[in-house]
Amino acid sequence: MSFSAEWLALREPADHEARSIILRNHLQAHLANRDDVDIIDLGCGTGSNLRALAPHLPPRQSWRLVDYDQTLLDAARRTLRDWADSASDADSGLVLQKDRKTITVVFDRVDLAADLEKLLARKPDLVTAAAFFDLVSPEWIARFCDALAAHRLTFFTVLTYDGLDRWLPPHPADEAMVRAFHAHQATDKGFGMAAGPQASHILQQALTRHRYRVVMEPSPWKLGQTQRALMNALSDGFAGAVAETRMVPADIVESWRVARRDAVSCEVGHYDLLGLPSAD
Repeated sequence: MSFSAEWLALREPADHEARSIILRNHLQAHLANRDDVDIIDLGCGTGSNLRALAPHLPPRQSWRLVDYDQTLLDAARRTLRDWADSASDADSGLVLQKDRKTITVVFDRVDLAADLEKLLARKPDLVTAAAFFDLVSPEWIARFCDALAAHRLTFFTVLTYDGLDRWLPPHPADEAMVRAFHAHQATDKGFGMAAGPQASHILQQALTRHRYRVVMEPSPWKLGQTQRALMNALSDGFAGAVAETRMVPADIVESWRVARRDAVSCEVGHYDLLGLPSAD
């Protein structure tokens, strides 16, 4: 799938609708007695995670938006300016006013494959990410959880792909297409061979070993006719990924892609996960 600003903008409404309200409320309660909070957002894209979470966090927020793609960081700056009630430039970012909250944002180009531990050594109050952990390897997840636990940091991630892709009406090639897509998911995205649909369970197990309290909730996309543009882009990207694997004949991939133009609905599974360190 593409990680262009255009794709991220297209998926943002579905992402926000899919998020687990239960876990968001748990996080909100965990931070409820604070007036300010310091947050690192991994793989921030254009800032969608900030836009979804900020309304539910304390009144003064400091966000460090981290991505390796400078084009996306630049898009995040523009998009957040448009989203805020008002915005002013700061030394290395922006100060936003939104719904009576003051949100300071720093944009940080970081190679998370190399500089993860250095980043988390900043000891933020919250580490968060959206649609990210299925792209990294089990080994990187282990590193991440070790670094997180070393500082007993609170962790909240959303929209990690869980392997479910259900289109209606069904197509004879559905099973083969999903199998090939999962094979594509497992390829190296810059962090080693990716965990793909197993990422949430790998995170859960690793954090539990570090004596975190871990809660997971499903957060599926449930798309219908009003999300036709997103469904079309999703099926195109899905078919393109499958074609790269050469596991499904090209004519069948194209037949599947064309058939999805008439799909009634699509469900894509995700998990949200909240990890809270033990009191000690």
